[in-house]
Amino acid sequence: MMSYLASKVTAATSTSNGGAAGTHDDDFIEAVVCQESEIGENQMKQVELGEGKVLLVRQNGKLSAIGNKCSHYGAMLVTGALGEGRVRCPWHGACFNVETGDIEDFPGMDSLPCYRVTVGEAGEVKVRAKRTELATNKRTRVMAKRAAQDARTYVVIGGGPSGATCAETLRQEGFTGRIVMINKEPCLPYDRVKVSKTMDLNLEKVLLRTQQFYDENDIEVMLGTAVTKLDGATHELTLDNGYKIRYDKAYIATGSNPRRPPIEGASLGNVCVLRTAADAKQVNEQLAPEKRVVILGTSFIGLEAAAYCVNKVAKVTVIGRGAVPLKESFGDAIGQRVMELFEEKGVQFVMNSGIRRCIGAEGTVQQVELTDGTLFDADICIFGIGSTLYTEFLQGSGISLNRNGSINTDQYLESNLEGVYVGGDIANAPVHSNDGQQATIGHYPLAQYHGRVAALNMIGKATPLKAVPFFWTVLFGKSFRYCGYGQPDEVIIDGDLAALKFVAFYIGKGGRVIGMSSCQRDPVVAQFAEYSSQGKVLHKEDLTPNPLGWVPA
Repeated sequence: MMSYLASKVTAATSTSNGGAAGTHDDDFIEAVVCQESEIGENQMKQVELGEGKVLLVRQNGKLSAIGNKCSHYGAMLVTGALGEGRVRCPWHGACFNVETGDIEDFPGMDSLPCYRVTVGEAGEVKVRAKRTELATNKRTRVMAKRAAQDARTYVVIGGGPSGATCAETLRQEGFTGRIVMINKEPCLPYDRVKVSKTMDLNLEKVLLRTQQFYDENDIEVMLGTAVTKLDGATHELTLDNGYKIRYDKAYIATGSNPRRPPIEGASLGNVCVLRTAADAKQVNEQLAPEKRVVILGTSFIGLEAAAYCVNKVAKVTVIGRGAVPLKESFGDAIGQRVMELFEEKGVQFVMNSGIRRCIGAEGTVQQVELTDGTLFDADICIFGIGSTLYTEFLQGSGISLNRNGSINTDQYLESNLEGVYVGGDIANAPVHSNDGQQATIGHYPLAQYHGRVAALNMIGKATPLKAVPFFWTVLFGKSFRYCGYGQPDEVIIDGDLAALKFVAFYIGKGGRVIGMSSCQRDPVVAQFAEYSSQGKVLHKEDLTPNPLGWVPA
């Protein structure tokens, strides 16, 4: 019978596999978890090990064992999508290497533990795990330390999820020079998707990493500081505090500024935007049972804000430019059903309209006037109408800016300025699942992925982008997921839209499936994301007679 190590033992995971310094036998647990015959080729199986659980994966004749839950929000990976060499989270699309547990696509910051697997003479599968990793189900990869003799300085401009991932990946991949991360917000990088969903968030609890983490890994963090100038000729940055930094390479991921319409009263008190934790705090502190909230915009941020506010105030009114919300993302039919869901929960909509002006007294908004002259009482007005790209400071830098402020990159995320890389919202970068065509996409997981890819290329590990856009929202407890990119010519819906249990296929030119969305139909969108990441293409004819006939058995 076979007797082999089924998962690779790497430096990052050696503490899970016994024999590590400072550990004892009591620190580990080893037990038979199943028979080899119970897991087939290209299958996943969740098994119990002591008081914890482990994910077994069999691919190419090998058995591997990694943590069983996504390190982002804890989804069970056994219900996700198994691709070639990795498993994708069913909720938000994060990917983990099945042999090492390393995170390869995002969201999230941590990798998964990787455990030792052996198969006995009688086919018994035995797993050995470190008890602490079994309990936490997370692993931070080994980081390089700064070396005094390494005079290089790499600067990360932007302290969002993209910048944080870039800085961390540089150390993970062995960079020993100086790393400086500059953040215009006065706080460490945090989980920004919480801002419009959970406005009473505790900032300390949603930090991606602590100050101690950055200190221990020699990552300098400059908070409440903005770059005002980048000189591509001299490789020098000027900061708003007068400080200057010379860089060898730089990564720019400055993100977006929330858009305020150029209307009268837009700067009145209690007229708010939602981009930062401070914005969320400003809105949340004003909410009270007697308050009336008016939201301009039917973007995800606008709708998430409405869903959060409606049970905390007297009235929520959403003003939308089109006929239904989310049409650009999900199409008319799903947008209509989402609007009905909101109306069932007490949110009022005024569509095909806009706000002409905000009317205030003593500096605070009291009413809004719509484009047709209708007046609505408003104690709080929230603008959720998109954003502008934060790249004005790059004028004259030598970096070419597009009209909308975005920056073209190559497949390695390098700009036209050698040694300067760009990612996140501001990058007009190739999209793997869209034939490599460039696009500017403001998705949280994609921003993190950009950060990782940029870091790898900055240190000379040539890594082309294989971007597959994936985003999600949660509205009144219903999770909507979407993968893909582009404007469809047709939308095909399979399932029960009324019950919000469906999968939608977005058909583009030539009958190609350019996107897919779902509600209560996991893990189909994750499966499509993994399908697309492998370079495979679906067409309309592939959806008949079985819309899910392309899903691996």
